[in-house]
This record gives sequence, C-alpha cells and structure tokens, in this order.
Amino acid sequence: MLIRDIRDGPHARVGDRSVLCELLHPAHEEGCANRYSLSHAVVPAGEKTLPHLLKTASETYYVLAGEGRMHIGEENAPLREGQAVYIPPGAVQWIENTGEGDLLFLAIVDPMWSESDEEIC
Repeated sequence: MLIRDIRDGPHARVGDRSVLCELLHPAHEEGCANRYSLSHAVVPAGEKTLPHLLKTASETYYVLAGEGRMHIGEENAPLREGQAVYIPPGAVQWIENTGEGDLLFLAIVDPMWSESDEEIC
C-alpha cells in the first residue's frame, strides 16, 4: 500500500516559485502505475508563480484553501477553494494569491511532470 502525507514530505521552492511537496510521481515510486504525478502546492500570501508552461503535459489545479487569480494564455479568472482549473499543454500559465492566507492546491500533471517538459517564460 502506497500512502503519502504532506506533513512528512519536504516542501521546497521550485522553478515557478511555488512551494511544492511531491506526493506521488510514478518515476519515483516503485509500484505506482499512474500516468500522472500529484503534488501539493503553496503560493504564500502576496506572492505569485512565474509564468511557465508544460510543453506536452496537461495540468489540473484543485484549490484546497485560499483564493487567487489564474492566468492561462490571454485569459484570467478568480479561483477559490473547491474549484478546479484545467491547463492545456503548451499554455503559458501562472497563478497569483489574492487572499490574505496561503493559497493551497493540488497539482495533477498528465502525463507525469518532467523537468524537460517545463519551461519558465
């Protein structure tokens, strides 16, 4: 049985400047046959991620807490707890925290995230 807990995993600043805890990644977990990777992300109050894109993978954010504004290409919209947003491959994207507390969300990348697929703009 494979169980991961965000309280046990290290959170670290990543290329887009979010604070990330990788929960499940098939390339790093023996016996995990998922196509996707799953991470817990934090954008602290007053911060935003850098514009970036995934060349071939799609991404879905599911907001656990907080509120923000999602930017995908030329579009942007408010995003809050309980909402999910789909980010297509090749789309320049970034998210800003517009609330008073941390913006917490799950990031699901399909197929699994790889460093070579991500480009910081």
